[in-house]
Amino acid sequence: MKWKSVAVIGVGLIGGSVGMALRQRGLAEEVVGIGRRQESLKLAKQVGAVTKTTIDLAKGVAGSELIVVCTPVSQIVAHVKAAAKTCPEGALITDCGSTKAEIVEQIGHDLGRGVRFLGSHPLAGSERSGPTEAHPDLFDKRAVVITPTSETSDDDFNTLLDFWTDLGARAFEMSPIGHDRAVASTSHIPHALAAALATSTPTEFFPLAGGGLLDTTRIAAGDPELWQQIFLSNRRNVLLALEPLEEAINAFRTAMIAGDKQAIVDFLTRGKRNRDALGS
Repeated sequence: MKWKSVAVIGVGLIGGSVGMALRQRGLAEEVVGIGRRQESLKLAKQVGAVTKTTIDLAKGVAGSELIVVCTPVSQIVAHVKAAAKTCPEGALITDCGSTKAEIVEQIGHDLGRGVRFLGSHPLAGSERSGPTEAHPDLFDKRAVVITPTSETSDDDFNTLLDFWTDLGARAFEMSPIGHDRAVASTSHIPHALAAALATSTPTEFFPLAGGGLLDTTRIAAGDPELWQQIFLSNRRNVLLALEPLEEAINAFRTAMIAGDKQAIVDFLTRGKRNRDALGS
Protein backbone atom coordinates (compact mmCIF):
# COMPACT_ATOMS: atom_id res chain seq x y z
CA MET A 1 0.00 0.00 0.00
CA LYS A 2 1.24 3.48 -0.84
CA TRP A 3 0.36 6.28 1.57
CA LYS A 4 -0.27 9.83 0.52
CA SER A 5 0.97 11.23 3.83
CA VAL A 6 2.43 9.63 6.97
CA ALA A 7 3.23 11.67 10.06
CA VAL A 8 6.02 10.50 12.37
CA ILE A 9 6.00 11.97 15.87
CA GLY A 10 9.53 11.65 17.22
CA VAL A 11 12.21 11.29 14.55
CA GLY A 12 15.00 9.57 16.46
CA LEU A 13 16.39 6.12 15.69
CA ILE A 14 13.02 4.38 15.31
CA GLY A 15 11.00 7.25 13.88
CA GLY A 16 13.78 8.23 11.53
CA SER A 17 14.11 4.65 10.33
CA VAL A 18 10.35 4.44 9.71
CA GLY A 19 10.57 7.58 7.58
CA MET A 20 13.66 6.40 5.70
CA ALA A 21 12.12 3.00 4.97
CA LEU A 22 8.89 4.58 3.72
CA ARG A 23 10.75 6.95 1.42
CA GLN A 24 13.37 4.57 0.04
CA ARG A 25 10.78 1.87 -0.62
CA GLY A 26 8.43 4.33 -2.30
CA LEU A 27 5.65 3.69 0.20
CA ALA A 28 4.68 7.30 1.01
CA GLU A 29 4.47 10.44 -1.07
CA GLU A 30 5.04 12.59 2.01
CA VAL A 31 6.58 11.88 5.42
CA VAL A 32 6.05 14.62 7.99
CA GLY A 33 8.53 14.67 10.86
CA ILE A 34 7.19 16.14 14.10
CA GLY A 35 9.38 16.90 17.09
CA ARG A 36 10.26 19.34 19.86
CA ARG A 37 13.67 20.51 18.66
CA GLN A 38 14.39 22.14 15.34
CA GLU A 39 17.94 20.79 15.40
CA SER A 40 16.78 17.14 15.44
CA LEU A 41 14.16 17.82 12.80
CA LYS A 42 16.76 19.46 10.59
CA LEU A 43 19.00 16.41 10.92
CA ALA A 44 16.08 14.10 10.12
CA LYS A 45 15.47 15.96 6.90
CA GLN A 46 19.17 16.05 6.03
CA VAL A 47 19.50 12.26 6.33
CA GLY A 48 16.40 11.71 4.21
CA ALA A 49 14.06 10.46 6.93
CA VAL A 50 11.30 13.00 6.22
CA THR A 51 10.14 15.33 3.48
CA LYS A 52 8.96 18.12 5.76
CA THR A 53 9.18 18.99 9.45
CA THR A 54 7.34 20.93 12.12
CA ILE A 55 7.33 21.44 15.88
CA ASP A 56 3.55 22.01 15.72
CA LEU A 57 1.95 18.60 16.27
CA ALA A 58 -1.53 19.72 15.29
CA LYS A 59 -0.25 21.13 12.02
CA GLY A 60 1.96 18.13 11.36
CA VAL A 61 -0.78 15.50 11.55
CA ALA A 62 -3.49 17.57 9.86
CA GLY A 63 -3.16 15.89 6.47
CA SER A 64 -1.88 12.41 7.35
CA GLU A 65 -3.80 9.16 6.93
CA LEU A 66 -1.39 7.34 9.24
CA ILE A 67 0.36 8.69 12.33
CA VAL A 68 3.26 6.78 13.91
CA VAL A 69 4.15 7.87 17.44
CA CYS A 70 7.81 7.12 18.18
CA THR A 71 8.30 9.01 21.44
CA PRO A 72 9.26 7.63 24.90
CA VAL A 73 6.56 5.51 26.56
CA SER A 74 5.65 8.20 29.11
CA GLN A 75 4.71 10.58 26.27
CA ILE A 76 2.86 8.25 23.92
CA VAL A 77 -0.63 8.56 25.41
CA ALA A 78 -0.54 12.36 25.35
CA HIS A 79 0.76 12.43 21.79
CA VAL A 80 -1.87 9.97 20.55
CA LYS A 81 -4.68 11.96 22.13
CA ALA A 82 -3.31 15.25 20.81
CA ALA A 83 -2.91 13.83 17.29
CA ALA A 84 -6.46 12.42 17.35
CA LYS A 85 -7.91 15.92 17.75
CA THR A 86 -6.51 17.39 14.53
CA CYS A 87 -5.66 14.49 12.21
CA PRO A 88 -8.10 13.72 9.38
CA GLU A 89 -11.33 11.92 10.25
CA GLY A 90 -10.85 8.16 10.09
CA ALA A 91 -7.06 8.32 10.42
CA LEU A 92 -5.19 5.40 11.97
CA ILE A 93 -2.65 5.98 14.75
CA THR A 94 -0.02 3.52 15.90
CA ASP A 95 3.05 3.72 18.12
CA CYS A 96 6.42 2.07 18.63
CA GLY A 97 6.39 1.84 22.42
CA SER A 98 8.18 -0.91 24.32
CA THR A 99 5.17 -1.52 26.58
CA LYS A 100 1.53 -1.81 25.60
CA ALA A 101 -1.06 -2.66 28.28
CA GLU A 102 -0.80 0.61 30.20
CA ILE A 103 -0.73 2.68 27.01
CA VAL A 104 -3.75 0.93 25.48
CA GLU A 105 -5.76 1.25 28.70
CA GLN A 106 -5.03 4.96 29.08
CA ILE A 107 -5.81 5.79 25.45
CA GLY A 108 -9.15 4.00 25.57
CA HIS A 109 -11.34 2.95 22.67
CA ASP A 110 -13.02 6.18 21.59
CA LEU A 111 -10.75 8.87 20.18
CA GLY A 112 -13.63 10.50 18.31
CA ARG A 113 -14.17 11.36 14.64
CA GLY A 114 -13.55 7.76 13.59
CA VAL A 115 -9.87 7.93 14.58
CA ARG A 116 -8.47 4.62 15.84
CA PHE A 117 -5.37 3.58 17.74
CA LEU A 118 -3.68 0.21 17.28
CA GLY A 119 -0.43 -0.43 19.11
CA SER A 120 2.82 -1.67 17.58
CA HIS A 121 6.24 -2.51 18.94
CA PRO A 122 9.17 -3.02 16.53
CA LEU A 123 11.88 -4.97 18.35
CA ALA A 124 14.63 -3.25 16.44
CA GLY A 125 16.08 -0.74 18.85
CA SER A 126 19.66 0.02 19.73
CA GLU A 127 21.66 1.61 22.53
CA ARG A 128 22.21 4.47 20.07
CA SER A 129 19.73 7.24 19.45
CA GLY A 130 18.95 10.16 17.18
CA PRO A 131 18.07 10.56 13.51
CA THR A 132 21.69 10.20 12.40
CA GLU A 133 21.55 6.57 13.64
CA ALA A 134 18.42 5.82 11.58
CA HIS A 135 18.62 3.27 8.77
CA PRO A 136 16.07 2.29 6.08
CA ASP A 137 16.72 -1.42 6.68
CA LEU A 138 16.43 -1.27 10.48
CA PHE A 139 13.23 -3.35 10.44
CA ASP A 140 14.36 -5.84 7.83
CA LYS A 141 13.59 -9.35 9.13
CA ARG A 142 13.06 -7.95 12.62
CA ALA A 143 10.03 -8.81 14.73
CA VAL A 144 7.24 -6.28 15.14
CA VAL A 145 4.37 -7.04 17.51
CA ILE A 146 0.92 -5.66 16.71
CA THR A 147 -1.40 -5.61 19.73
CA PRO A 148 -5.10 -5.56 18.76
CA THR A 149 -7.90 -5.47 21.31
CA SER A 150 -11.51 -6.63 21.10
CA GLU A 151 -12.32 -3.24 19.56
CA THR A 152 -9.82 -3.57 16.69
CA SER A 153 -11.26 -4.14 13.23
CA ASP A 154 -9.80 -6.66 10.82
CA ASP A 155 -9.22 -3.84 8.33
CA ASP A 156 -7.09 -1.86 10.78
CA PHE A 157 -5.10 -4.91 11.79
CA ASN A 158 -4.46 -5.88 8.18
CA THR A 159 -3.47 -2.30 7.34
CA LEU A 160 -0.79 -2.28 10.04
CA LEU A 161 0.26 -5.80 9.15
CA ASP A 162 0.88 -4.66 5.58
CA PHE A 163 2.57 -1.47 6.79
CA TRP A 164 5.21 -3.28 8.86
CA THR A 165 5.62 -6.09 6.34
CA ASP A 166 6.25 -3.50 3.63
CA LEU A 167 9.02 -2.07 5.82
CA GLY A 168 10.65 -5.52 5.84
CA ALA A 169 9.55 -6.69 9.29
CA ARG A 170 8.12 -10.00 10.49
CA ALA A 171 4.84 -9.06 12.15
CA PHE A 172 3.31 -10.96 15.08
CA GLU A 173 -0.06 -10.58 16.77
CA MET A 174 -0.28 -10.51 20.57
CA SER A 175 -2.62 -9.01 23.13
CA PRO A 176 -1.26 -5.93 24.96
CA ILE A 177 -1.01 -7.95 28.19
CA GLY A 178 0.63 -10.92 26.49
CA HIS A 179 3.11 -8.62 24.78
CA ASP A 180 4.17 -7.00 28.05
CA ARG A 181 4.63 -10.37 29.73
CA ALA A 182 6.83 -11.61 26.88
CA VAL A 183 9.07 -8.55 26.46
CA ALA A 184 9.69 -8.40 30.20
CA SER A 185 11.73 -11.58 29.72
CA THR A 186 13.14 -11.01 26.25
CA SER A 187 13.96 -7.29 26.40
CA HIS A 188 13.53 -5.62 29.78
CA ILE A 189 15.30 -8.14 32.03
CA PRO A 190 18.28 -8.39 29.62
CA HIS A 191 18.71 -4.62 29.87
CA ALA A 192 18.55 -4.69 33.66
CA LEU A 193 21.04 -7.56 33.73
CA ALA A 194 23.42 -5.73 31.41
CA ALA A 195 23.22 -2.65 33.64
CA ALA A 196 23.84 -4.77 36.74
CA LEU A 197 26.89 -6.41 35.17
CA ALA A 198 28.29 -3.06 34.01
CA THR A 199 27.69 -1.57 37.45
CA SER A 200 29.22 -4.45 39.41
CA THR A 201 32.42 -4.76 37.36
CA PRO A 202 35.25 -2.91 39.17
CA THR A 203 36.43 0.01 37.08
CA GLU A 204 40.08 -0.88 37.65
CA PHE A 205 39.46 -4.04 35.61
CA PHE A 206 38.06 -2.19 32.59
CA PRO A 207 41.38 -2.25 30.68
CA LEU A 208 41.09 -6.06 30.67
CA ALA A 209 37.52 -6.10 29.30
CA GLY A 210 37.19 -8.60 26.48
CA GLY A 211 34.40 -9.49 24.09
CA GLY A 212 32.35 -11.23 26.75
CA LEU A 213 31.95 -8.16 28.93
CA LEU A 214 31.60 -5.79 25.99
CA ASP A 215 28.96 -7.96 24.28
CA THR A 216 26.87 -8.60 27.37
CA THR A 217 26.88 -4.98 28.56
CA ARG A 218 26.39 -3.23 25.20
CA ILE A 219 22.72 -2.45 25.75
CA ALA A 220 23.47 -0.91 29.15
CA ALA A 221 24.61 2.15 27.18
CA GLY A 222 20.96 2.94 26.41
CA ASP A 223 19.21 6.10 27.64
CA PRO A 224 18.61 5.70 31.43
CA GLU A 225 15.59 8.02 31.47
CA LEU A 226 13.90 6.12 28.65
CA TRP A 227 14.56 2.77 30.31
CA GLN A 228 13.28 3.74 33.74
CA GLN A 229 10.01 4.67 32.00
CA ILE A 230 9.88 1.26 30.36
CA PHE A 231 10.64 -0.60 33.60
CA LEU A 232 7.99 1.25 35.61
CA SER A 233 5.39 0.97 32.86
CA ASN A 234 5.88 -2.82 32.91
CA ARG A 235 6.81 -3.15 36.59
CA ARG A 236 4.63 -6.14 37.47
CA ASN A 237 5.90 -8.28 34.60
CA VAL A 238 9.52 -7.26 35.16
CA LEU A 239 9.26 -8.33 38.80
CA LEU A 240 7.75 -11.67 37.76
CA ALA A 241 10.47 -12.20 35.15
CA LEU A 242 13.15 -11.58 37.79
CA GLU A 243 12.10 -14.68 39.71
CA PRO A 244 13.43 -17.38 37.31
CA LEU A 245 16.59 -15.31 36.78
CA GLU A 246 17.19 -15.16 40.52
CA GLU A 247 16.56 -18.91 40.78
CA ALA A 248 19.10 -19.62 38.03
CA ILE A 249 21.76 -17.40 39.63
CA ASN A 250 21.14 -18.95 43.05
CA ALA A 251 21.41 -22.44 41.59
CA PHE A 252 24.75 -21.52 40.02
CA ARG A 253 25.95 -20.02 43.31
CA THR A 254 24.96 -23.21 45.17
CA ALA A 255 26.79 -25.38 42.65
CA MET A 256 29.92 -23.24 42.92
CA ILE A 257 29.92 -23.31 46.71
CA ALA A 258 29.56 -27.09 46.65
CA GLY A 259 32.10 -27.53 43.84
CA ASP A 260 29.43 -29.59 42.04
CA LYS A 261 30.92 -30.18 38.59
CA GLN A 262 27.84 -31.87 37.16
CA ALA A 263 25.48 -29.12 38.34
CA ILE A 264 27.73 -26.51 36.72
CA VAL A 265 27.83 -28.48 33.46
CA ASP A 266 24.03 -28.85 33.55
CA PHE A 267 23.63 -25.12 34.14
CA LEU A 268 25.91 -24.25 31.23
CA THR A 269 24.36 -26.90 28.98
CA ARG A 270 20.86 -25.49 29.47
CA GLY A 271 22.16 -22.03 28.69
CA LYS A 272 23.95 -23.18 25.55
CA ARG A 273 20.94 -25.15 24.32
CA ASN A 274 18.58 -22.21 24.70
CA ARG A 275 21.06 -19.74 23.21
CA ASP A 276 21.62 -22.01 20.20
CA ALA A 277 17.85 -22.18 19.72
CA LEU A 278 17.68 -18.37 19.49
CA GLY A 279 19.80 -18.34 16.34
CA SER A 280 22.04 -15.46 15.33
